[in-house]
Amino acid sequence: MSSTAQKARVIVDKAFRIAEVDNRIYGSFIEHLGRAVYSGIYEPSHPTADSLGFRGDVKQLVRELGVPIIRYPGGNFVSGYNWEDGVGPADLRPRRLELAWRTTEPNDVGTNEFMSWAKEVGSEVMMAVNLGTRGVDAARNLLEYCNHPSGSYYSDLRRSHGYEQPHRVKTWCLGNEMDGPWQIGQKTPVEYGRLAYETAKAMRLVDPNIELVSCGSSSTGMPTFPEWEAVTLDHTYEVADYISLHQYYGNRDGDSANFLARTMDMEHFIRTVTATCDYIKAKKRSKKTMYLSFDEWNVWYHSNEADTQIEPWSVGPPQLEDIYNFEDALLVGGMLITMIRHADRVKMACLAQLVNVIAPIMTEAGGRAWKQTIFYPYLHASLFGRGTSLQPIIDSPKYDAQDYTDVPYLDSAVVHNEAEEELTIFALNRNLTDPLDLECDVRSFAGYQLVEHIVLAHEDLKAVNTAAEEKVKPHSGGGAECRDGLLHARLSKASWNVIRLKKTYDDK
Repeated sequence: MSSTAQKARVIVDKAFRIAEVDNRIYGSFIEHLGRAVYSGIYEPSHPTADSLGFRGDVKQLVRELGVPIIRYPGGNFVSGYNWEDGVGPADLRPRRLELAWRTTEPNDVGTNEFMSWAKEVGSEVMMAVNLGTRGVDAARNLLEYCNHPSGSYYSDLRRSHGYEQPHRVKTWCLGNEMDGPWQIGQKTPVEYGRLAYETAKAMRLVDPNIELVSCGSSSTGMPTFPEWEAVTLDHTYEVADYISLHQYYGNRDGDSANFLARTMDMEHFIRTVTATCDYIKAKKRSKKTMYLSFDEWNVWYHSNEADTQIEPWSVGPPQLEDIYNFEDALLVGGMLITMIRHADRVKMACLAQLVNVIAPIMTEAGGRAWKQTIFYPYLHASLFGRGTSLQPIIDSPKYDAQDYTDVPYLDSAVVHNEAEEELTIFALNRNLTDPLDLECDVRSFAGYQLVEHIVLAHEDLKAVNTAAEEKVKPHSGGGAECRDGLLHARLSKASWNVIRLKKTYDDK
């Protein structure tokens, strides 16, 4: 390795187990917002559309990502949504003024259509209920419609709509961002806690097998964080299984070194919510552990100005259409690393969102679908990040940024897939000017050999992908080697790396 590059060292050991990675941390999100649904997943006139009107090219890309769970139908949208508008004969469904994003909702796609699409792409659905303008009654009726087999009003209504079998939705969100002043039906923490508790109680009477997500703070920047978590969980702790976290990051001031350090804020967010959950556990003398659902996370800032120009009350306008650059992909990789390292508590997560709206997949109406830069770290984590999360012991040079001190140039997570006898090291080099020489001690994995080194790198941090040209895409790394239990790899400056090892057997 070059003597000019900085050096980092990592120790990986089978005994340093954090937890099994719940595959649902690689989930995503579709909201009735912008072109996520209309001309995103759904476009009946598109050449690839199926019999229900869903785009085949988009389905193919979603299947490639292997998305295990998708949150639906919101988001802010759900706090003003009447689920009954989206079921039954399409020609009888009402067109509604959608107040969260000031658009018109035609209700061409609703619960049943989305369930069919999710099944086609191999995903479960994380369904959200409206606790903004509605509450207990609408939530329990929707659950009955979705999950009860037959013999009741709403289950038989579903059957009359052509869906004989129940959808068996397991995971349900008790509202969305109810602490936010932008939210229709914003609640105080006590108001929300009481409503969520009563809603959960009724829903569990309909179907005791569901799992429920209680609303956490909308971000770490909320003035009520983390008091919101403490107060609401005082009500919902024994009826909910998860509490939600939402966080978006941007680089509005063009400080890339500071931007790539923002995962340290995400780390603090997770640790603070975990501590708050454990405080309530202790306060209640509970034996139950509350898990975390990071069900909105991404980079979001590029489209803010364009969104102010949207014509009100249009159908499926181009809202929140961030065009992601290379450095955004690096941060998305860092955020994935952070969640993998917290696999003991973060059990679900949703990259927000999946298509067109702050998304890894973009479409042209009537035209092509294509991969944004952030598609790739999400793909790599979903493909190779399944197994047991191991705690890497990292020794890395550090730097100081505008908002963070002692930021390690190397950020890393490690996953051992014991069934496949594979070890994957995710490594982010935050150094914007120099490569990093990595030495990784993997001696506890005797017989494991290097099989692949995937690199996402580009000279231009602001490089973007378009329908016409994919500038940012992964390639095979050169010069990596594993010998006598020591892995050596050159990590290019400002790069996302996936280093895969696999057990080999000598037949002699």
